[in-house]
Amino acid sequence: MKENVLDRLDKILKERKSEDSKNSYVKQLFDKGSIEIIKKIREECEELIEAAEEVNFDKKNKLIHEAADLCFHIMVLLSSEGITSKEVLAELEERFGISGIEEKNQRNNLSGE
Repeated sequence: MKENVLDRLDKILKERKSEDSKNSYVKQLFDKGSIEIIKKIREECEELIEAAEEVNFDKKNKLIHEAADLCFHIMVLLSSEGITSKEVLAELEERFGISGIEEKNQRNNLSGE
């Protein structure tokens, strides 16, 4: 069975984290640490928002491109913290079928709010 793109990305990120390559953008991000990765995520969020605000013929393609950039950098951050896409997808699966209000109330009950 063919690996999905998130599984392949998880594998590549794990490899980049442990390799000693100065030619890898991902390795450079890992070496800079979480704070720098978070700064990059903020930048990518802003670019996605700007693309969403644009009114032009290529808006859809630009949104797809910027969303992919944001997802990629989120995956880099998660990988730097030892979290895989499978774990995030499992969390989403667990929430499926539960209303957002109900899920928020469950979290508040667990935290004592």
